Amino acid sequence: MKRKFILPVFLLIQIIVVKTIGLFPDFVENGYSKGFYPKLAFVSRKVLGWLPFSFGDVIYFILILLLFRWIWKHRIGFFKEWKDNGLAILSWVSVFYFFFHLLWGMNYYRIPLHEKLNIEKEYSVDQLKVFIEKMLVKTNALQLQITKNDSVAVVIPYSHDEIYNLALKGYENIPSDLQEFRYEVKSIKSSLFSYPLSYMGFGGYLNPFTNEAQVNYLKPKYTSPLTTCHEMAHQTGIGSESECNFIGFVTAAKNEDLYFQYSAYSFALRYALHNLEMIQEGSSESYLKRINKGVLKNFEENRAFWKEYQTPINTFFEYFYDNFLKANQQKDGMEGYSKFVGLVIGYKGVGSVP
Repeated sequence: MKRKFILPVFLLIQIIVVKTIGLFPDFVENGYSKGFYPKLAFVSRKVLGWLPFSFGDVIYFILILLLFRWIWKHRIGFFKEWKDNGLAILSWVSVFYFFFHLLWGMNYYRIPLHEKLNIEKEYSVDQLKVFIEKMLVKTNALQLQITKNDSVAVVIPYSHDEIYNLALKGYENIPSDLQEFRYEVKSIKSSLFSYPLSYMGFGGYLNPFTNEAQVNYLKPKYTSPLTTCHEMAHQTGIGSESECNFIGFVTAAKNEDLYFQYSAYSFALRYALHNLEMIQEGSSESYLKRINKGVLKNFEENRAFWKEYQTPINTFFEYFYDNFLKANQQKDGMEGYSKFVGLVIGYKGVGSVP
């Protein structure tokens, strides 16, 4: 076999192997997610966590430059040489596919969290309304406790680095039945790509190759505690976005810091209201009237930020990531982000998280 065919053929073999192994979530859970991955992640975060900048972002930047250089070099006669160029692209995809699944990606195929916790993810409209009521009361109370004025938006006084350090406290208080997701060795960075991330519609991401949690530092800071805890959940070996939102909510809510609690409860309230509106259009109006004006100002701050960066680029990446998730065991795609509400409602009963 010619050398140029080796990696493309290896890509096909990898896909078959990964999808076959994925049929056995117990094996993935015990052999990879609880066996190989934690040791590898510990080393990655130990080696790179101390760096004050995102090493993974630097590597991505270099690779992007090399990609553009390759495209420019082959711009003349690109389609004429489609076979060789296609094989070169498949070779790079093969390498990325291998390291992605080896270093983190197999976590997509582990046992779903709701099965391990015996949580019923589905909920009735009545259960959702009870949940919204609890989130509304708690969010209002936290906003008033922080600002002393129900009409003032919450402004977090911490730097992003202080938020990353404080996030560890919530993971230290994680409930006993979630102890497998305790967090060790911090590696959380403000992404060097925060502007592109904003246009792509992402509040953060986990670099699967360096195990660095990346946070978009441009978005409203009151959302950063929850986003940080979400990305840390990915670092503990969770692939599902709904499960990361769930763990992110629990750990932020369990944090003794009021700003973390506010970030968690306002996040859950906003998503719960959205879900109710999707089920019964106009049904969220009565709740919106009861939310403190300061909380609504934070909601508007968040809405205005993402609207400012809404472009066709955002639409494309949402479509791309939606299909990426669906191709990796996340059948709900981007909708999975809002599915965490069912996990919180079902977790030891509605409102059990303080």
